Amino acid sequence: MAENTYDAIVIGSGISGGWAAKELTEKGLKTIVLERGWNVEHIKDYQNNTKDPWEFPHRGGRTQEMIENYPVLSRDYPLNEKNLKFWVNEQESPYTEVKRFDWYRGYQVGGRSLTWGRQSYRWSDLDFEGNAKEGVAIDWPIRYKDIAPWYSHAERFAGISGSKEGLSVLPDGDFMPPMEMNVVEKHIAARLKKQYNNNRHMIIGRVANITQPHHDRTNCQYQNKCWLGCNFGGYFSSNSATLPAAAKTGNLTVRPFSIVTQILYDKDTKKATGVEIIDAETNQTYTYHAKVIFVCASAFNSTWVLMNSATDVWEGGLGSSSGELGHNVMDHHFRLGASGRVEGFDDKYYYGSRPNGIYIPRFQNVGDDKRDYLRGFGYQGSASRSGWSRNIAELNIGGEFKDALSEPGDWSIGITAFGEILPHHDNKISLDKEKKDKWGLPVLAMDCELRENELKMRKDMTAEAKEMLEKSGAVDVHTWDSGYYFGQGIHEMGTARMGHDPKTSVLNKHNQVWDALNVFVTDGACMTSAAAVNPSLTYMALTARAVDFAISELKKQNL
Repeated sequence: MAENTYDAIVIGSGISGGWAAKELTEKGLKTIVLERGWNVEHIKDYQNNTKDPWEFPHRGGRTQEMIENYPVLSRDYPLNEKNLKFWVNEQESPYTEVKRFDWYRGYQVGGRSLTWGRQSYRWSDLDFEGNAKEGVAIDWPIRYKDIAPWYSHAERFAGISGSKEGLSVLPDGDFMPPMEMNVVEKHIAARLKKQYNNNRHMIIGRVANITQPHHDRTNCQYQNKCWLGCNFGGYFSSNSATLPAAAKTGNLTVRPFSIVTQILYDKDTKKATGVEIIDAETNQTYTYHAKVIFVCASAFNSTWVLMNSATDVWEGGLGSSSGELGHNVMDHHFRLGASGRVEGFDDKYYYGSRPNGIYIPRFQNVGDDKRDYLRGFGYQGSASRSGWSRNIAELNIGGEFKDALSEPGDWSIGITAFGEILPHHDNKISLDKEKKDKWGLPVLAMDCELRENELKMRKDMTAEAKEMLEKSGAVDVHTWDSGYYFGQGIHEMGTARMGHDPKTSVLNKHNQVWDALNVFVTDGACMTSAAAVNPSLTYMALTARAVDFAISELKKQNL
């Protein structure tokens, strides 16, 4: 095989890129993974995972210097000294905000699979059929039956723990034994089910933390330090699962510090021939060639690569012939909900730091339920007892104060709503060719905002949370809404959507770019709508499905 020539190229090593690498190599293809960031070695590079809070200079918090250097990350919880190395250097990789957009990125081997929230849910036909039934955007080119076997494939390898509930809105999967709800969560769940005649449900989260040994990985130890990396491999990441599996085949090459600047396109064959990269450390340019290319750089960076490719053929880049490349940005809007106290369980407690909470699936616009907006939302949350650090105003000194702090405080329960954002053509990203990053490359400009449908939904998100908690027995219930800006959900979707027609979509039903069928995009960029549930399991399933199709087409010499 010629130097720098492979059977397959994978751009990005996060959740989608890791899955592409695993599936391609296990099917016999010599594959190179090009990652723009540094190489994170599993276990070796998780030094902070074993530290206690007092071992950090600032007890895990943030400094003024960090706030100055990471102005975007500092807008919310991700900025901290514990895992700063897993977040992008904003000085080197800026972007433009036409409207405020909080873009939280992880440029390293493993990407954000090292820091993700791990909630893993299947979509239902309610989600795949929504656009067509409601006349929103364009129709998905697939349905649940097309992806269901691939959900199973992804769940069995990744290790998703959860309970089977028989809910049509949230299909069951191939689960490991579920984590257990605590006593107050079980109480509230039973009350909720009874109060709403079995039409609303509180279940344990379906999470990519394994509850039994699995593929050389040790089951979750309930440390709840997942975003620091896990020495046990207790949660799914590219580093703990897919990349090791790919490496075992002998067919994998991983090249870190490799910024893909464009996909090389042959006008005569109408296929891609490879990619061009800049070495992030030396600034040298290299090319790599392959029969098939999987673009998995995370939604916006994947679209950035397409926008910079084949511009001599299409001014807007490879995949832009439909006029939809860069458009239809989606996320999940949240940062609002309700919480309250739960009485009567002062003699009960729980053990460990469970890295998972409860989930209340969508019930809006389901069956006979009709709202003045489209789609809906679910809730994530948990019940817990306050600890020694609580503030007791009337007992602030002396023996009584010490005695009070030797016992846990009140039980409370809180739920946060996560809602679907509809795809709007005018929610978009584009290239800002005036502003450059450290390597002289154009950056992305973000132009997105919530629309009327989401704003109507947000009123229900707090009202329903309050009503459900009160009906289920919580007291002193209050609602909260901290406001939302695009990107804060860290679930960027859209910008290279799938569809039936090359005139209205960037990708076909197999995730192929209509304009170059040997280029596949399987990360969040491909999404045609957003659903109300976390999207990463769907990326895994779509990626495995697309690789299977690509292998079939290669064998037929169609690629």
